[in-house]
Amino acid sequence: MSGKWYNLESQTDDAVFGGETSAFSSLGLTRSQRLGGFFACFLGGLAVSLLGAILLFLGATGAFATLFAVGGILSLVGTGFLVGFSKQLKTMFKPVRVVATVLLFASIAMTFVSAFVLPAILCIVFVIIQYLAYLWYSLSYIPYARTLVKSWVGR
Repeated sequence: MSGKWYNLESQTDDAVFGGETSAFSSLGLTRSQRLGGFFACFLGGLAVSLLGAILLFLGATGAFATLFAVGGILSLVGTGFLVGFSKQLKTMFKPVRVVATVLLFASIAMTFVSAFVLPAILCIVFVIIQYLAYLWYSLSYIPYARTLVKSWVGR
């Protein structure tokens, strides 16, 4: 099966996206283009977040929180390329994703709270939680990805 993963164009949506077909199929985007959109949004979100991190070290915690939240949301939009945006909104709170979704939104909110009310060092803690929650959320769309990560971590 590992050889089939690299040849995404020959796979069905069921094999690549865990049974959740993409709304982009009707728009003519290939699986490779959808994965490219996902990675582009993820990298764009990472770049905006890194810009915010620079501002944090310069003491602008409000600007940091704003940029970091925008970066996190841009990264989350990237997962819409995997299954389609309306379907993503419907599936965000499925049992397999609900903990990661809630943790992601809570950490975005707590990044704002820590920027304006709490000590700035907590911003870094919530940023780490936010990216770990986003990673876990994103892995839920890739078949067997969470199982693989759990085996690496040694659960």
